[in-house]
Amino acid sequence: MKKKRVSIKDIASDLNISVTTVSFVLNDKAEEKHISKELTQKVLDYVKKVNYKPNQIAQSLRTGESKILVFMVEDISNLFFAKLARLIEDLAYKKGYKVLFCSNDNEDKKTIELINLFKVRQVDGFILVSSPGIQTTINQLIEENIPLVLLDRYFPTLDTNYVITDNSDATFMAIMHFIENGFKNIAYITIDATQSQMDDRLSGYKNAVNKYSLPNYTLEIPFNEAIRDNSEVYIEEFLKKHPDIDAILFATNYLTQAGLKVIKEQYTDLIDRIGIITFDDNELFKTYSPSITAVAQPTTEMAEKSMELILQLIKNKEKALPNKHIVLKSSLVIRESSKKRSQS
Repeated sequence: MKKKRVSIKDIASDLNISVTTVSFVLNDKAEEKHISKELTQKVLDYVKKVNYKPNQIAQSLRTGESKILVFMVEDISNLFFAKLARLIEDLAYKKGYKVLFCSNDNEDKKTIELINLFKVRQVDGFILVSSPGIQTTINQLIEENIPLVLLDRYFPTLDTNYVITDNSDATFMAIMHFIENGFKNIAYITIDATQSQMDDRLSGYKNAVNKYSLPNYTLEIPFNEAIRDNSEVYIEEFLKKHPDIDAILFATNYLTQAGLKVIKEQYTDLIDRIGIITFDDNELFKTYSPSITAVAQPTTEMAEKSMELILQLIKNKEKALPNKHIVLKSSLVIRESSKKRSQS
């Protein structure tokens, strides 16, 4: 015979206490409601003994919370986003939340479909690395009072909660490092996409080369070509067209990997002569020869600030809180690939 599911009422009856008391203990409100430590422990021990499992649907209807968050990124397989996902999952779990992960491939249609799907499932909030054309959908979430934090990129025309890094400052810092080490023909290889973080990175590059009257060598690879792994063709042609380039800043880690492959296969003597800096560090860049200098975004702080903000929004859902714009600084991890070259 199927074993009967234990309910809160059963626990209260067995312990001869109120259902409300059991509920407060199970929802971590014992201290707030002045329930003694002895009684709290008694309830927790009994819950463990009878293997009580809360009815999540009923709990969600009662509290108005599902204890589920959505973390949507461009591509969850990208090492930068994967690292953020792991950090956010751990932080959420400690606060009693589970996280649903998904990739939008930077496509508006897919992003909107996913948002609408999770809205129906009544998730508690969204942390979004958004695609470029979903301002209307973002506005709808705000109007419906659904907790939302934009991460990594934002919409300059929308006043929303976001956590980003100062991308313009980061690229300016990287170019300045090249200049200080004697490089004068510095290229910037990026993607051609309507994304705030890419616009800001390009702006930082232009500001640096203009300030020191250096030539502008910019390659913008169409986004759809980059995600289809066709960047190598564009990079090879770019290097062939500009043989005087002596340093390259890559705007993403996947572009760096494509560029290193081109250099290794097509320009074998170039690796020891050209300066290289990548955006977004990972362990692999330490193992290259030479090891690759990287702009390291503060992923731990980005995850922590995003979680702090989304939980604050959930807790104060009925209040009109002012939007927070959190801008963090990146650092430059200096390795062999950007060192000063000997003059020959």
